[in-house]
This record gives sequence, structure tokens and C-alpha cells, in this order.
Amino acid sequence: MKTEGLLAQRMVKVKSSAIRELLKHSKMENVISLAGGIPSDALFDFEGLSIATQQAITEQPKSAFQYGLTEGSYLLRERICTLCTERGVSAKPEDILVTAGSQQALDLVMRAVVNPGDVFVVERPTYLAALQTLELAEANVMSVSSDSDGMVVEELAELLKTQKIKGVYVVPNFGNPTGLTLSAARREQLVKLAAEHNFLIVEDDPYGELRFTEERNATLYQVSQQMLGHTDNIIYTSTFSKILAPGLRLGWAILPPFLLHKIAIIKQAADLHASSLSQSIAECYLGLNRLPAQIEKIRAAYKQKCGILAGLVEKELGDVISFDMPKGGMFLWARFRQPFNATEWLKATLDQGVVFVPGEYFFSDRADHSTFRLSFATATEQQMQEAVARLRRAL
Repeated sequence: MKTEGLLAQRMVKVKSSAIRELLKHSKMENVISLAGGIPSDALFDFEGLSIATQQAITEQPKSAFQYGLTEGSYLLRERICTLCTERGVSAKPEDILVTAGSQQALDLVMRAVVNPGDVFVVERPTYLAALQTLELAEANVMSVSSDSDGMVVEELAELLKTQKIKGVYVVPNFGNPTGLTLSAARREQLVKLAAEHNFLIVEDDPYGELRFTEERNATLYQVSQQMLGHTDNIIYTSTFSKILAPGLRLGWAILPPFLLHKIAIIKQAADLHASSLSQSIAECYLGLNRLPAQIEKIRAAYKQKCGILAGLVEKELGDVISFDMPKGGMFLWARFRQPFNATEWLKATLDQGVVFVPGEYFFSDRADHSTFRLSFATATEQQMQEAVARLRRAL
């Protein structure tokens, strides 16, 4: 069969996810993975999920197994509002669209707002899958650098003097891949710029609850409410994947009124609505009031895991590698002190039986080949000890 011309032009240039390819290696026998940002299933609240599932299928079977609203279960959206209020995000159920994970929320948003060639700005580096959704939407992706205070918003301000943009994508809390957090001053500056230059901010917040201290940063959504009295320029997305169970495939987006109905139309065409059963399980689970304790358990465990991996890397690899110590999230972002290609190094580490994600995949341009991402979420202490020893041998 001749395949030339059968694919849409936008698909010709699309690359497979580097992480998806690396996860194939992680499934091999005796390979230790520090690659995927996968929550630890050892921390899942199986008891609570079992109770919630039983409630869903016995107490509300019709809603659990029947078609539902494209926007999502109203009760679940009410409970998401309560969850968001604890984060300082004040929204109504009517502002929320329940999605198949926050990944779908990003895809729907980009499909709704991006015309081919529209400029969308990301930080350098940024979340790999966000780059994929922008690529599929045929956006013109531009980047600004990041430092210890997150995205360098001052660079964005300079860019805006000569360039009209459609939006900015940012993970402000414990970002993927860097683990960095956007400073309070830069949050205010970014919100002001969005209002002045009329562009959208896509605030992706999957990790905000996974903080290692009691300090909670105001969301961009909250900053906009407080500074401007509205959130017309802010799209807030989050997920149950990192705090409950990724297999539920449930996330949500809080959207400005002019966007919500349009994005709901796209979702209706894509899959009608998120899984009714998953939504019923999530709303029953939230009704059990077990999530706050579950989040505390995850926070404590990841804080300990982060400290273990950071200590091992510092001890065994600190002479050749430096890293930023995160205050939350699931990742260590490391770099070689001297020019060194982490992607080439991966070939040697695979021979030793350990896999990570080379940093170059997180850049839309000007990739830093000496960087790489390590995830501490899934591996045990013993596995981390062995993985770092293998990394050392691979040098």
C-alpha cells in the first residue's frame, strides 16, 4: 500500500514521546528506572479506593455506568471546587471541565485557541508532552530561559516588545522537569503582562500539592483574582493522577466563560465525556474525606525519597554532576559540570541497567545536552542506591 499523502501534514513531523520509548527499557528485567514521572503505587490508598468503588457501583450504578455530561459530573465538579478552594483557587462548578487527565485538558485548550503559526511561549526546559500538544496544534513555539526562581519573566517582557503572542504555558509549582518554582514576584509580573498584552496563561498545576514544606505559593489564578479582580486570561489545569491514582484518568480545567463552551464542544467530539465510572469513584472517594491524609502521606514519602536520591547523587556523582534541590514534586534536574552529552551517556547506563530521561527532550530550542532528569517517586531506597552506583560505573 502506498502511504504517501495519506497522513495529515502536521503528523509528518511529529516525533514519538522520548519518555514512552524509554519506558520500554524500564520494563526489561533487572533495569532500574529513574525515568518516568510515575506515582508510586506503594502509596496508593487501595482501601479508600476500594470503598469508593464499591459505593459507586452499588449506591449510584446508573450514573456510574451511564453516559454523562460532557462538562463532567456536577457533584464531582462541586467537590473539585472545594479542593481548589484549599489551594486558593475560587471557582464555581460551572467554570470546570472534567477531562481524561490534565494531559487531555492541555490538548483541548491548544486545539481551541491555537491557529497554525500562533506564538506560544514556554520556559526552557519545559514539560515534554506540552511541547507535543503545541506541535500538534501547529503553534510557533518560542522559549525563554529559567533559573532558580522559575521562568525568567523579564525575558518574556523583552520578547513582548517586538512579538505578539497567543499564550504562555507554565508549570509554576515544582515544574517538570526542573522541580523549580516560580517566585511570587514573577507570578505577579506574568499576570500583569498577560493583562497588558492580552495573551492567555495556561497554568499547569499537577504537582502543587506535593510540596515538602508548609509554604504554599499563590496560584497564578489566585494572583489574577487578587490583583485584577478577574481571571479572564488564566486557564488552570490540574489532575488526580499525582494525588490519588493515575489509572482513573481524571483531571480538570478551570476556564474563562468564553472558552469553556467551545472546549466542551471539542471534548464532546473527542470522547463525549470522561469515564463515568472513574468520575463516580473519584466523587465517592472525595466524599470519604480521606484525600487530605493521603496527600500528607505522599508528601512525606516523596520528601524522604528526594532526600535519599539527592544525597546519593551528591556523594557518588557530585564531582561531575550538580543539581537543583527541589522543594516539592517528583524530579531532580541534574547537569554535568563539564560539557557532556547525556543522551550518549544513556547508552552506557542502559548497558548497566538503569534508565533516566536526557534533558534535551524538554527543550523546544537551544537544548542543553549536558542535562538530564531523575525521578525519585517510584524507586525504593535500595533501588536508588543500586541505580546511582550503576550510573557511576557508566561514567
